[in-house]
Amino acid sequence: MNELFWQTIARYNATTWPVQLAILAAGILLTVLLYRRPSRATKLAMKLYLVFVNGWIAVAYYLVACRERAYSGVMAFFWGVMALIWLYDLAVGYTTFERTRRHDRLVWFFFAVPFCYPLLSLLRGLEFPALTSPVMPCSVAVFTIGLLLAFSKRVNLFVILFLCHWALIGFSKIYLFGIPEDLLLACALLPALYRFLREYIDTHVHGDSKPDVRVMNGLLLVMCAALGLFFAVTLWRQVAGMLG
Repeated sequence: MNELFWQTIARYNATTWPVQLAILAAGILLTVLLYRRPSRATKLAMKLYLVFVNGWIAVAYYLVACRERAYSGVMAFFWGVMALIWLYDLAVGYTTFERTRRHDRLVWFFFAVPFCYPLLSLLRGLEFPALTSPVMPCSVAVFTIGLLLAFSKRVNLFVILFLCHWALIGFSKIYLFGIPEDLLLACALLPALYRFLREYIDTHVHGDSKPDVRVMNGLLLVMCAALGLFFAVTLWRQVAGMLG
């Protein structure tokens, strides 16, 4: 199973690397435009880009390059749903892509993580084309979370919950396929999940709600701390295994 996993990744990179570079360049350009010239056209273009890149993961990655994997159809369905969510958002205009500046320091970490995927693969001794890339499911998920954190005045919480679910799927691959790179997504998820849900609680939970805002924020903090401890133990075991 592990051998098949890396064979499909190698096929994906070998056959699509020029398109991956174009997708990466388009994402960088649109992100810069959202920061510098956040016009309506730029925001619509970014949503179209997210429709395309999620559809690309569903079709080019899972249905074509990874078609031999037993679960590729289910994963393709997941990313196809993500593409449809962004298509719906494009139609109704729910996500505004308005910058808040509340998470600027954290955001740059998220934008850097997709580029860390191939670097970590290289540090582990892997070679092209059998290495992780910035245009693969987990790295696309990290980029999307960072984008929503940067422009978080009003975001689609359904997208956030889908991406959190994907992070847990990615976490399982650490054990199943020996991919410590996916710890990047799992660890990046925690601060984002805490920020998104805390802002949602502060905005939508009223003072007379039971439990009240302070209790819910406390429970959220405990939940994220427990997940953080679990991820830290897993990270330690992976590092110890690599060094041993």
